[in-house]
Amino acid sequence: MVGQPKKGLFSFGLSKATAVYAFSRPHTIRGTLLACFTGVARALIESPVYLALLPALMPRAALGVLALLLGNLFIVGINQIYDVKIDVINKPFLPIAAGRISPRAAWWLVACSGLTGLAIVKRFFNPLIFGLYAFGTTIGALYSVPPFQLKRFPLAAGLTIATCRGFLLNFGVYYATREALGLGFIWSAPVAFLARFMTVYAAVIAVTKDLGDVDGDREGGIDTLALRFGPMAVATGASAVLALNYVGAIATAALAAPGTFRRVFMAGGHALAACWLVAITRKLRAATAPGAQPSAAEIKAYYKQIWNLFYFEYAMYPFI
Repeated sequence: MVGQPKKGLFSFGLSKATAVYAFSRPHTIRGTLLACFTGVARALIESPVYLALLPALMPRAALGVLALLLGNLFIVGINQIYDVKIDVINKPFLPIAAGRISPRAAWWLVACSGLTGLAIVKRFFNPLIFGLYAFGTTIGALYSVPPFQLKRFPLAAGLTIATCRGFLLNFGVYYATREALGLGFIWSAPVAFLARFMTVYAAVIAVTKDLGDVDGDREGGIDTLALRFGPMAVATGASAVLALNYVGAIATAALAAPGTFRRVFMAGGHALAACWLVAITRKLRAATAPGAQPSAAEIKAYYKQIWNLFYFEYAMYPFI
């Protein structure tokens, strides 16, 4: 009996911690962490002489990762605050919609993460990195906050996510690492390739994330491509865009000047990813009756694989 209060307190704390973890949208955290680690790895591979400095740079690197995770929490958190009525229909498992986090607590989490992230970057990084970070968090907020609510417009929504997760994140991490090493700006073909490739990929994610949200988006007055044309047509179009992105990556590897990329690895890796994409698209189409829309389970499986391919791209990045 004596141990029960402690056990109850532990259970309460664990419940709140898991709610905050769910509030942070873990699949987006994985993408952010991969961008951090692979961006740092890319910078060090290009300047291996500085590998000996890595232990001394770890505290600052950890602060950079923390700032990015706080920025991620700020953006996904503010989205959940303003989307709670839609999430009750589309994603009732999310913490605010499920009643696991109150709106007041959510606002505290969002405000603290946003301000702390800005303070870290302002204090420990140069004005360019701070400007990129501030710009990213601002447009990430405008995606959800009325009266702007850029998510209501398919083109603006796609551009917002593509800019944040495609260009700003990858460019920012790489050049923040170079700045920490005391190195100046240089044009890096692999970084430019990844920023371009991931900008297109993030735009596809911006479209495919709405595939399973048609009912709630219709109720909330959010205009999405999935609502306009149906999930099957949008998934097919998204796969076609990604396929062209992979073709472009293979062509970039084949046509670049010798020594720019590890040609065989880059072309082969993207060819493998393209085959993976074809397989998941065929599976989705095969599971859907002609003229019908895919089931929620099939959409979820397809979208999960889109994210797995996203992670796979980062796994290749340091070695291209």
